[in-house]
Amino acid sequence: MIEWNWEYSLEILPALIKALRVTVFATFVGMSLALFLGLLLALGRRSRFRILSLPVSGFIEFVRTTPLLVQLYFLFYVLPNYGILLSPFEAGFIGLGVHYSTYLSEVYRAGIEAVPREQWEAATALNFSWKKTWTRIILPQTVPPMLPVFGNYLIAMFKETPLLAAITVIELLETAKTFGDITFQYLEPFTIVGLLFLVLSYSSALIIRRLEGRFVKNPGT
Repeated sequence: MIEWNWEYSLEILPALIKALRVTVFATFVGMSLALFLGLLLALGRRSRFRILSLPVSGFIEFVRTTPLLVQLYFLFYVLPNYGILLSPFEAGFIGLGVHYSTYLSEVYRAGIEAVPREQWEAATALNFSWKKTWTRIILPQTVPPMLPVFGNYLIAMFKETPLLAAITVIELLETAKTFGDITFQYLEPFTIVGLLFLVLSYSSALIIRRLEGRFVKNPGT
């Protein structure tokens, strides 16, 4: 029977916590990129100009139907052949951000299309600018209902970060695997990793829930 080694666990914990920072940073930078790019993709797909909407739609479908791992390999191993050099971390968060932006674009699109037509007509009647229409009327109505979905994708992105090890990013799971390969003790590092992912996911869910409650109480903030 394999017993838990507390001394070994405490010895590797600092290194796992350090690697956790890479996981968290890559996730939040990737999610920030996904939120921004996802909105742009949603607007592009809704464009009345087919010369814009068709390529954007094609890009979204292509990215969504190809594995994230292939996209990471392309960014890190293929682009240098064309003079575009990215560090492992840069390729990692760009890959995560672009991949998830295509999913978030559909969330944005559904939220935007759920805004009643009368709201758009009222903005036109009041002679609101494009910027004012979106920042004062459309987005304040679309974002709060989307927060739980954004939270789900954030947690999913956390779980996808181990793929970054394929392009030499030393994140949490890869660090645990390295300890296991050296000592042949896998129980402790992988269990700690599982617990850390649980804490991250649960904490993220709580934060999203609080944000959702705040927006419901104060939709204008």
